[in-house]
Amino acid sequence: MRSGVGVIGAGPGVSALHLPTLARLADRVEVVHVSDGGSGGAAALAARSGAAHSVGAAELLADPRVETVAICSPPHLHAAQVRAAVAAGKRGVLCEKPLALTQDEAEAVIQECRAAGTALVVGTNHLFDPAWVSAKHHLVAHGGRVRTVSITVALPPNARYHDLVTEFAPAAESPTRRQPDWGDAEVAASVVRQLIVGLGVHDLPIVRDLAPRLEEVVYARPVAPIGFAVGFVAGGVLVQLNAVMLPGGADALWRMTIGTSLDELEVQFRPAFTHDGSAVVRVRDIEGRVIEYPRSAGDGYVAEWEALAATLDGAEVVEYDELLADARYAIDLADAAADAVREAMAS
Repeated sequence: MRSGVGVIGAGPGVSALHLPTLARLADRVEVVHVSDGGSGGAAALAARSGAAHSVGAAELLADPRVETVAICSPPHLHAAQVRAAVAAGKRGVLCEKPLALTQDEAEAVIQECRAAGTALVVGTNHLFDPAWVSAKHHLVAHGGRVRTVSITVALPPNARYHDLVTEFAPAAESPTRRQPDWGDAEVAASVVRQLIVGLGVHDLPIVRDLAPRLEEVVYARPVAPIGFAVGFVAGGVLVQLNAVMLPGGADALWRMTIGTSLDELEVQFRPAFTHDGSAVVRVRDIEGRVIEYPRSAGDGYVAEWEALAATLDGAEVVEYDELLADARYAIDLADAAADAVREAMAS
C-alpha cells in the first residue's frame, strides 16, 4: 500500500524537483494533497496527480490521507510547519533545508520530533548523493588527514533548470530586484547570514563531518551581485565557501575540493533541479594520477526520500542529535560570519 504525501509549497522547486522525484517513487508513495500560501499554484500542481489542493497548511495537516509531509515552503516557515506536522500526528516529515533559522527553533523542532517519534529527514541532497558516499568511503579507506575544504558555487537563474525539467510553459522573467546596499553593514551582514543558512547549508552537513567544532571565522564578505565569501577554521581544517548567483552566464558550477595529506578529492555536483544521476568524484594523488569514480544513476533527491521510507519502515533510526548538530553548525557559522562582516565594515 502506498503512503500518502502532502506537499506544503507550490513554487517552481516543487514543480521541478519534488513532484518529479515522488513520481519516480510511485510504487511506494502517492501525492494526495498540495497546499500553497495563496499563490494559486497548488491547484495546477495537484491536478498532475489528482490530489487535493488548499491554501495554507491547516487543511493539508487535517487530511487523514496525509501520512508524510514534505515541507517546501519559504525557510522562515519551516520550523513552525514541522512542529505543526508533529502536532497533527504525521508519521514522517521531509523538510527542505534549512530546518530552522535560529538555535531555539532548531532545538524545539528536534525535541518535539524526538518526543513524538516522528521520522524526520532534512533535504540536504548533497549529503545523500551516492557520489558523496563514494567520496566518504575513499577518505576513510585511504586515511589521509583532511587539511582543507573549498566549495565554489556559481548559479545562473533557477528558471533555466525549472524550464528544462517541467512540462509547463517557461516561467516568466522575474522582475528585476534592487540590489542590496552593500555599503550598509547591517544589510550586508543580514544578506550574508541568509545566504549561508539558505544556500551554504546545502554542503554544511558534509563540512561538519570533515571539519567539526567551528573555531574561528577568519573573513566574511558579500559578493556582488548576490553572494558571499567566507573563510573559517573548524577542527583544525581550513574551509573556504564561495558562492555567487549570477543573472546570466554559464551553466551552474557546484564544486567541492577536499585536500588531504595524501591526495586531493573533487566532487562536482549536478545542477539543482536536474535528475541525471549522481555527482562526479575525481581523486588526484600526490604523483598526479587521476581516478574518477563511476557515476550512479541515482541522485540525492531520491536517496533522501528512500532514507525517510527506511525510517518509517523501522529499518533505520532517526539521528536526531546529528540533525540538531547540523542545524547548530550552520546557524553558528551564519551568525559568526554576519558578525565578521559588521566588524570588517566598521574598521
